[in-house]
Order: sequence, then structure tokens, then C-alpha cells
Amino acid sequence: MNTTESENEHLEDEASSPPTSVQILHDANNSIYEETKATVVLETEETIPQVEKRTCISCPPQGPLNKIITDGVLFLSIWGIMWTLSGHEVLPGGNLFALLVIFCSAFLGGKLLQLIKIPTVPPLPPLLGMLLAGFLIRNIPYISAYVHVKTSWSSTLRITALTIILMRAGLGLDPEALKQLKTACLRLSFGPCITEACSAAVFSHFIMKFPWKWGFLLGFMLGAVSPAVVVPSMLLLQETGYGVEKGIPTLLVAASSLDDIVAITGFNIFLSLVFSTGTVIQNLLSSLREIFIGILIGVILGYFIHYFPSTDQAKLPKRRAFLMLSMCIFVVLGSQRIGFHGSGGLSTLVLTFIAGKRWSKDKIEVQKIIAKAWNIFQPLLFGLVGSEVSVSSLESNTIGENIYCFSVDAQSYSPGCIRSSGYGNSKVYHYT
Repeated sequence: MNTTESENEHLEDEASSPPTSVQILHDANNSIYEETKATVVLETEETIPQVEKRTCISCPPQGPLNKIITDGVLFLSIWGIMWTLSGHEVLPGGNLFALLVIFCSAFLGGKLLQLIKIPTVPPLPPLLGMLLAGFLIRNIPYISAYVHVKTSWSSTLRITALTIILMRAGLGLDPEALKQLKTACLRLSFGPCITEACSAAVFSHFIMKFPWKWGFLLGFMLGAVSPAVVVPSMLLLQETGYGVEKGIPTLLVAASSLDDIVAITGFNIFLSLVFSTGTVIQNLLSSLREIFIGILIGVILGYFIHYFPSTDQAKLPKRRAFLMLSMCIFVVLGSQRIGFHGSGGLSTLVLTFIAGKRWSKDKIEVQKIIAKAWNIFQPLLFGLVGSEVSVSSLESNTIGENIYCFSVDAQSYSPGCIRSSGYGNSKVYHYT
């Protein structure tokens, strides 16, 4: 029995030993497998960044380089289409080539001027860089020989830009604030412009020996406030909330726009007197007729846009913006074509004001679209204005007289604003 039990124990030990050895071998294999797997993972992780780096310089290129090549080919394709349609107009010396150069130069000039930071001085406006770019293009001999725009093209583009800024002015008006400040708005529209026109006529007559009619012609040209300068600044203040409670942005946007209408009307009256095309009464009645026609067309088209396009149409803000833009540009250019120079701008103001009053909050999207159109035409406007100044056509002996006369005349504008706004009106006097 003892022998049998010892043999059984010996067999049990032998039977139990192989699984142990197998388990040991299995653990060894697992450790080798895990080490191999870890090595492979590490090698894979090390090779992933190398693969990503290779894709950045792959062929065909990706990322920013691909975008630059795509935009470049698109630009060349459009240029090629324009060349097939217009021929020499897109080549050096052509109008389209000149517009492209002026636009790009003015855009870069505005961006470069924004980078200039002077301590304790407000940021410089980009329009100065745009004006300087146009001025340099006109007065550098080699460039000016190949970059010049026809007068008709330049005038049409500048009038279009003025139309867009008047649209922004009309849409940016606050009806409630305008209702409260309507008297101050009328005073600011007529007072400063007429005051500066009269002072310019006096100074130009006695200093520069201008005839009285030519003096007033110059005065109304200088007395016009540029909406392209005032309106964007006031709309920016309105967006940030400055002066909104007192209605200052609305007041100055409306006054600067109407001031432009007054200056155009006065300029046309004295222009007719200079060339003897009628009496003073006839020219005054003609100007009043233009104002009446402008208001009437603006009211009709403004109420038309109330109902067209209807609110059930897709992409409603875009349709409203493009319909309004096409109407306003047509009215302004059409009025210039038939000789009603003061009607188009007034129609644009009335049209956009009535339409914006009906749209209320929905007009914000329309304003954004019109603002994008202004971002395109702003470099063209100021670049073309700068390119109109030719140093070679100025006489050296009259430059000093002109600067002195304009400096003295400018001193009359601020008192005119203060008197027109009213001494006791803190809403406006504080600003002026």
C-alpha cells in the first residue's frame, strides 16, 4: 500500500509539473509578444509625424500654397476673359488695368497706414493711405504714363461710391432720434455749409482776386461735407454705443448727407450763373424742382421695397440689398444723365430711410451686405480722388495763396456748426 501510494504521489507530481513548465513558457511568450508590440507601437508613433511632414510638401501642394496657386490661376483666367472681350483695356495704358492698379495700391496703402501706431495719437484713418497711393500713382512719371483712367469712368465710379455711402447713411438713421432732433438737423445741414461758402467767397475774392460768382462756386465746393468720411465714422460710433442716447450719430449722419445736397444745389446755381444759362430765380426754381422730384422718387421706390420682394422668398436680405443697390445706382446715374444732379442723392436717402424704417431689425443683414460693397468701392473712391491731383499742373506762386485761403476759410466752419446746433443744446454742442 505504501508503495502504491508513493507511486501515485510520484505520478501526481509528474502530472502537475508539465502545466507549470507550459505556464512558464506561455508567460515568456507573452512578455516577448508585449515587448515586440510595444516596439512596433513606438516605431509607428515615431513615423507618424514624419508622414505628416511629408504631406505638407507633397505634390500636388496642399494648404496655403494650394490656395495661392488657385487664386492666382483664377485671377489670370478672369484677366484672360477680359482680354478677349476688351483687348487693350486690360493691358498697360488701358482703363481696366489702371483701375486694378489703383484699387490694389489704395487697398495696400490703407492697410499699411493702419499698422502705424503713434503714442498718444488716435489711429490714422486708412483713407489717408488710399489718397496717398492715388497721389503717388498720378505723380510718379513712369507709372503715370501707363496708369490713367478716363474721366467718364472715374466720375461714374466715384458717383457709385457716393451712392453706396448715402445708402449706408439712410439705413443708419434712427427715426425716433431724428424726430426729436429734426430742427437741429436742418440747422446743421444749411448753416455750416452756407457760412463756409460765404467766407470762402469773400477770402477768394480779396486774396486770390476771384470774381464773386467764381468765389461762391468755390465756396460751395469747399463747404460740402464728405459723407464718405463722416458716415462710416458715425456708424462705427453707433455700433459701439457712443452718443446713441442723445442721437448724435443719427443727427450727424443725416446732417452731413443733407449738407451734401445743399452744397450740390448751391454749386449748380452758381455754375449756371457763371455760364449765363438763366436768371437767379430760374436756377433757384430749377433746384427746388430737383429737390421735389428727388423726394417723390425716393418715397415711391421706398414704399415699393416695402412689399417687393415678399417675406416668403428665399435669401430675403440678399434680394433686398441687391434690389435696393441697383435702384439707387440707377436713380443717381440716371439723374446725372438728364441733368438733375441734386435729385439722385436725395432719392437715395429717402428710399433707404423709408425701407429701413419698415424692416426694423431685419435691416441689419442688409446693412452688412451694403457695408461689404462699400469695402470694395472705398479704395476705388479715395484712390481715384488722389489720382486727380497733379503737381505738375499747379503753379508754384499760387500754392501759398491757396493754402492760406483754405486755412482761413476752415476757421469759419466750426463757429458755423456751433451756432447752427444751438448754444443751449447739450446734445450737439458737446460734440461740436
